Amino acid sequence: MSSHQSLISVVVVSFNTRDLLRACLQRLFSVAEGLHLQVIVVDNASRDASADMVAQEFPDICLIRSGINLGFAAANNLGFLQAKGDYVLLLNPDALLEPEALQLALSRMEADPSIGMGGGLLLGKDGQREPSARLFPSLLNELLMLSGLAARYPKSRFFGRFDRTWDDSGQPAAADWVPGAFALMRREALDQVGPFDERFFLYYEEVDLCRRFHAQGWKIMYWPDVVIRHWGGESSKTVENQDFSSSGSQLTLWRMRSELLYYRKHHGARTTRAVALLESGWHRLRAWRARRQGQQGKAQESERVVALMRQAWRETDGGLSCPDRPW
Repeated sequence: MSSHQSLISVVVVSFNTRDLLRACLQRLFSVAEGLHLQVIVVDNASRDASADMVAQEFPDICLIRSGINLGFAAANNLGFLQAKGDYVLLLNPDALLEPEALQLALSRMEADPSIGMGGGLLLGKDGQREPSARLFPSLLNELLMLSGLAARYPKSRFFGRFDRTWDDSGQPAAADWVPGAFALMRREALDQVGPFDERFFLYYEEVDLCRRFHAQGWKIMYWPDVVIRHWGGESSKTVENQDFSSSGSQLTLWRMRSELLYYRKHHGARTTRAVALLESGWHRLRAWRARRQGQQGKAQESERVVALMRQAWRETDGGLSCPDRPW
């Protein structure tokens, strides 16, 4: 029997989340019994002394200080270059592992060598389930989300398809993609597929990576008994002078840029145009209805979304090129 103990390289990208990062690292070490870890923190030019905190309080961690905000994809790629593990774990600084979560995920990966990546159940601050096992974006899925039908009928296998909201079985399932807040990757698979596409500054980078895992024949699994508490969107909230989605946790323009880049890369020019027209058209209709009903605030919000999509289209040349970084 082999005496080899698998090494897990944990890559955490930090951007102005010092206190959450401290809690994340403390929790990681407190629940890592029996695991062999290499922890790498990539600091994206934080203004809150996150990097200094890591250097002072966690001197054994591999700390990479970036002079500029590289975004999620490029910063993780820096971490991958230092990773020596048999497995690489993506872990957000606003994610707290529940006991045995990482041990369970590792045991599942080791039991099935066809699994290239695995994710767990993300629970928000209020204990509510967050999207954790998702379908790839498509025109249909965009329409179901935009129209509100996915939110209205979450238990429907059809309307709740994108975020798998219908599934409360507690059973493991194959997924198109899992969020990068917690994603355990087999190093062999990552080396074969290649690192993140750095054109995705923020958003859609893990969707693109998962598409490439699937293309090379690797399975991606969702394990609902692997539980992670996830605050969500904390880094984004520290970015100034940007428009947020209605949830307050997503930078709308950045999301649109990455969306167009993703669709152009994987679905071509025609579908990319259709996606842009779908979102713009939906919000034009919403603004028209809101004006008729005297809801000026709602109308202005939708008109702003239309203007941002126009800007994102122009800045990415219809999804062909990435704007200068940092965004």
